[in-house]
Amino acid sequence: MRFSQLLIPTLRESPADAEVISHQLMTRAGMIRKVAAGIYTYLPLGLRVIKKVERIIREEMNAAGAQELLLPIVMPKELWEESGRWQIYGKELLRFKDRNERDFCLGPTHEEAITDLVRNEIRSYRQLPVALYQIQTKFRDEIRPRFGLMRGREFIMKDCYSFDRDEKSAVECYWRMYEAYKKIFTRCGLHCRPVEAGTGLIGGTLSHEFHVLASSGEDEIFYCEKCDYAASTEKVSQDKKCPKCRIVLKSARGIEVGQVFYLGTKYSKSFHAVYLDQEGKEQLIVMGCYGIGVGRTAAAAIEQNNDSNGIIWPLTIAPFAVELIPLGQDDSEVQKVSQEIYQRLNELRVEVLLDDRNESAGVKFKDADLLGIPFRINVGKKGLAKGEVEIKERKDGQVASVKREKLVEVLMEKLGG
Repeated sequence: MRFSQLLIPTLRESPADAEVISHQLMTRAGMIRKVAAGIYTYLPLGLRVIKKVERIIREEMNAAGAQELLLPIVMPKELWEESGRWQIYGKELLRFKDRNERDFCLGPTHEEAITDLVRNEIRSYRQLPVALYQIQTKFRDEIRPRFGLMRGREFIMKDCYSFDRDEKSAVECYWRMYEAYKKIFTRCGLHCRPVEAGTGLIGGTLSHEFHVLASSGEDEIFYCEKCDYAASTEKVSQDKKCPKCRIVLKSARGIEVGQVFYLGTKYSKSFHAVYLDQEGKEQLIVMGCYGIGVGRTAAAAIEQNNDSNGIIWPLTIAPFAVELIPLGQDDSEVQKVSQEIYQRLNELRVEVLLDDRNESAGVKFKDADLLGIPFRINVGKKGLAKGEVEIKERKDGQVASVKREKLVEVLMEKLGG
């Protein structure tokens, strides 16, 4: 795509209310714009990142045996009364009345809606197990929305719900989803740590949070240097020692990007979600639920991958893989070669952004660093005189001059293609 045809309103200064680096850089890079407290518009570049994260999530959820559906964001009071959460959820649950004075809420999570669906559709043990997920907008009326996409009121979330015949198979599903989450965050290029956690308002008896380690993290987590044990503040022992190794745990700051819960029969009991077993007897369905903050995952990637010049996107979720910069708007050879490279990369289905703006090299370079696209190709008059173009890697700043005829081959190797 061409820079001149995309809405990429970059800024030189950060907004005054941007406290963390991801909020600052996503705003400056023209990826998000604030509409109200905790509510943001995703601009084209930001949405491309979101879609990359969603694609990875879908691939791993499908591989884990889950099926995608889409539930409504608006839900009636009656469903939330059945679970008992209408009374206890508090002001984070945005309630409203329709024109007929009936009570509704905007879904901050969807245990009620999915359990209602399953109790009406599942009849027999032959229909179990089943896991259903969605990627959808949620709304939680946070008392203090802040940090951009890290703690918003409206946000995009993947939530998955599993339904099994018994505890054994439900726990097996829990650990299967746990492993899927590890793959998702690894593929997103994140250094992530699963930690034992409390279940909060979701409920259940077993839970793990997935934390991206970053100094800007809101949460303190504790981890063992000898084994894989880690826990949140509420779950760590009083002596802060590893239950396996009995050594003192280290602490770090973490950004929670996902959480898995074993729910048991908490919701199936409230909703009388049952199936008939092989003997024709009613049994409660055993449930689990699994959530990922999509926008928060993108923001956390920036918290882990940035420098003084801007974002450094992991390749798998970058808005584009390559930025192509012609250095000389009036040089016909520079323009000709740039167009040839652009066309060839498009033919190979490489996501490339051509900076065709009538701007100085300095402006283009600054914007390129700010946007954080993994690879940059510089096409200039001096290089072409030697039959060369430059490839610069955003991650480490390494610059390599390569022969024009070898460029695509070298680049594809770097892209892993």
